[in-house]
Order: sequence, then structure tokens, then C-alpha cells
Amino acid sequence: MTDSPQPRIDVDRLVAIDVHTHVHRSVTAPPTVIDDEIAELARYFRTPAVSYTVDELAAAYRERHMAAVTFIVDVKDRPEDPARPTNEEVATRAAANPDVIIPFASVDPARGAAGVREARRLIDEFGVRGFKFHPSVQAFRPDDRLAYPLYEVIEAARLPALFHTGQSGSGAGQRGGGGIRLAYSNPMWLDDVAVDFPDLPIVLAHPSFPWQEEALAVALHKPQVYIDLSGWSPKYFSPLLVQYANTLLKEKVLFGTDFPVITPERWMEDLAKTAVRDEVKPGLFKHNAARLLGLG
Repeated sequence: MTDSPQPRIDVDRLVAIDVHTHVHRSVTAPPTVIDDEIAELARYFRTPAVSYTVDELAAAYRERHMAAVTFIVDVKDRPEDPARPTNEEVATRAAANPDVIIPFASVDPARGAAGVREARRLIDEFGVRGFKFHPSVQAFRPDDRLAYPLYEVIEAARLPALFHTGQSGSGAGQRGGGGIRLAYSNPMWLDDVAVDFPDLPIVLAHPSFPWQEEALAVALHKPQVYIDLSGWSPKYFSPLLVQYANTLLKEKVLFGTDFPVITPERWMEDLAKTAVRDEVKPGLFKHNAARLLGLG
């Protein structure tokens, strides 16, 4: 358990806050362990297959003078794997690295009432700072009432909920897409969620290809909806996304990488080649996220 739910992060000294990173390996697993998920994503992104523990992630981001939100993805029927970190491990190791790591949890809505109890426990006993959902991998529509009791717990705690949107590297190129249904990750399903939970901060993760306009519309219309720009090199951002990032949504776009498949260095180098304005970048890199996460 954590002693304090509040991360001790000095925002002023940070270069950036990465709101979207993954950890795939438990601190008890050998460094050579690469699970199927990270191998699959590495093939999709054409990057080396590497996995990080929370402590290794902390060291990597501390060296970069950055903070990172990190999480796992919980899937109810996936076989247990002791090499994978748990929500509890993510939170516990984040508490050991409070200067750079912000722990989110993941609870599959298919867990029902047990998942709701688990979410409360992770908030109350482990001090998690938000929740990650992956509708395509967890096979649910975000506006499914099955998930609403979970959202009620998260909203009551004033924590953000981050949802994968758009295309997914998971299952890409596999027979039948590995059973992954992209339609679950249409950001428009989150419009109802934003209406029904007006005090729930929502982050639409990734440029939402092929539903970029839907994502921009929801974020523009609903004051508590943000967009993280992870999972894509900025050189692939649509002109419309860049236009809104520069103007109407400049306080609601967030730096994110999808590390380790995209590194902060690659993301920032590619952003410099886009039309995103310099005056927008301080908010994009850290101030918008600091406000969303309550970091001061």
C-alpha cells in the first residue's frame, strides 16, 4: 500500500509530462522476458521489442527530466502471467518513485461488481491517480451501462479516465485482427459518457484515426474531454488536428508517446517538423497535463 496518494512532482523542473506510457514486466521477472503483447506492438511500430518495469521506466524518465503516467491493461479472461505487473505493483513502485511516476490503474468493466470494488480499493488503499480503458481490447463500448458503476467510482474520486480511441496496434495484421474490433474505440461513444458523467475528466488517447473529426468535436463540445497525442509520430498528424491543437483545443491537447514503442525523443523531433506553434508547446508538453492531474 502507498502512504500518500499525492505524487511529489516538481512541475517547474520538468521538460514534459508523458501521459501515456506502458509497463509490461514485473519487477520479479527476468529482464529477458518479452510478452506477446509487446512483441506484437514492436512489429506493428517497427521498433525494438523491449519491456520495462516501473522502476526502469522511472529511471528512464528521470534521466530525461520528465514525468510519466503509466499503466497496464486489464483483460478479465486473459490468462494470469506472473511476469506481468499488476495494478498494485504499478502503484507501489510508483510510490517508490514519486518524483517521476504517476500511477493509473486498469479494470476491465467485464469484472462487474467485483471490478467496482477493486477500483475503490485501488483508489483508497493504493492511491492510483486515474484509470485506463482499452475498449477494443476489453471488448466493450464505452457507453455500455455495464461500465457506468466504474465511472461513478472514478468520478466520485475526481480522477481522470483515459480511453484508447481509433486504430490499434493490438491484433494488427493477425488473422481476423486477433479478434480486436476497432469500432469499440470510436471516440463518439464517449460523448454519452461525457454527458452522463459531467465531472469525470476524460482523455481520448491517440489521434483517433479514422475518427479524427469525431474526437475533435467531442473535445471541443465537452469541457472535461482532452486528447492525448500518443501512439502516432506527429509527422502523421492530420492538418485538422494541428489546426485545433494550435487554436481551439490548445489547452486540451496532451503530450503522450505510447512508450516504449515510441520514445519521447522521436516524438519531439517529429513534432518540431510540424506546424504546431512554439507558443502552444509549453501547454502541450506539461501545463495542460499538470492541470488535469492536479499537479499544481
